[in-house]
Amino acid sequence: MFQDIEPPNRSNKERVGRRAYSNLGGQAIARTREQISGIAKPLEPDETISLDDSGGSPNDRKKNLFRRLVNWWRGLNRNLRFGIISAILLLFGAGALGYYYLISPKGEPVLEITRQEKPQPTTVASPLTGVQVEPELAQRPVTAIMIENSLAARPQSGLTEAGVVFEAIAEGGITRFLALYQESQPQYIGPVRSLRPYYIDWAASFDASVAHVGGSPNALKQIRSSGKDLDQFFNAGSYWRVSSRASPHNVYTSFAKLDALNKKKGYKTSKFNPWPRKKDVKLDQPTATTIDIAVSSANFNVRYGYEPKDNTYLRRLGGKGHLSTRKERDAEPRQIHPNVVIVLVMSRSIVDSSGHNDYDTTGKGAAYIFQDGGVVKGTWIKKSRDSNFSFLDSAEKSLPLNAGQAWVTVVDSSSKVSYTAPKPAASEAQ
Repeated sequence: MFQDIEPPNRSNKERVGRRAYSNLGGQAIARTREQISGIAKPLEPDETISLDDSGGSPNDRKKNLFRRLVNWWRGLNRNLRFGIISAILLLFGAGALGYYYLISPKGEPVLEITRQEKPQPTTVASPLTGVQVEPELAQRPVTAIMIENSLAARPQSGLTEAGVVFEAIAEGGITRFLALYQESQPQYIGPVRSLRPYYIDWAASFDASVAHVGGSPNALKQIRSSGKDLDQFFNAGSYWRVSSRASPHNVYTSFAKLDALNKKKGYKTSKFNPWPRKKDVKLDQPTATTIDIAVSSANFNVRYGYEPKDNTYLRRLGGKGHLSTRKERDAEPRQIHPNVVIVLVMSRSIVDSSGHNDYDTTGKGAAYIFQDGGVVKGTWIKKSRDSNFSFLDSAEKSLPLNAGQAWVTVVDSSSKVSYTAPKPAASEAQ
């Protein structure tokens, strides 16, 4: 890089000193040996370094540029060199760390635990009972079942699970029940007995199919022409007979069997106007805690006792607690306890020599609505066979019902309906 240049016509002894020449920017700058040994000394202000590398081949320009950079570096003092090297190393280190961060696999994700509230199940009001149920249960077709009430049929099965029960005289003063089901699924229901025409009208109020074992001539004619018929005579596989009771009090069925029969016959849903509902509001001072309904004879007369704790009515039939079982030999039958007790007054007549009864099921009449420990004397209205009942209070305003089981007893005008309030305590009577 540096050359010893000897001037002409001088001997070695006459050398003023070895000089080095560096071609920088086209100028030859000579330095003595002493200057070369102290190259770390900064350039003087008048010593200009030119970066002009024009001229020559590309290789020559590269070599010249490299020599100039080396000379520039050598011209720096030690502290400045150290600072530059440190800055370069720092930049290199930062770049290396950044590159490593970008290409290296990410660390394990931080598990964030958030507490979520358990979603509340979505429910809807049952069209039959007003009770909150799963939506699919509210879409089921309503199924009505004729259940016997002779002395030999007691205790019945499946009555506590019914959503609505109609009670009326069949013949000879013996009452019979039409029990309607939608969301509940009892697996033991009965004894199932024969059908009467007015029960068809009440089932039609809820667009219900009707399970029965035969029926009166008029009833069979009506159900086969315009009803949803689940007659045991033609659907024996949906019923069975038990050995613990004598015929004809031994025919039973289940909700599952009848639900399958509904599907087979295409009875997929029930379209009707549900009864308006309200929240339970128990009276602070109940006005009707004992209810007596003289339906016919003593064995079929009904009494209810109000239970304020549950806001229900314990049912008694023929002077005894009216019980319902859940299986053939049930050691723990339950007493029937509806949420609402309804008494409808309708005109009744005997239509044939067999003593079959009939009721005027459409029109309007007197009604007693017992709920919350009180009573409302109002009116029932049923405009047509297929329309549902409407209940009006004494001011002829719609009367909403509590949700739950409603037990409807139908009587004629000769039947007595009475109720009593609890006697006031001695301190209150004074």
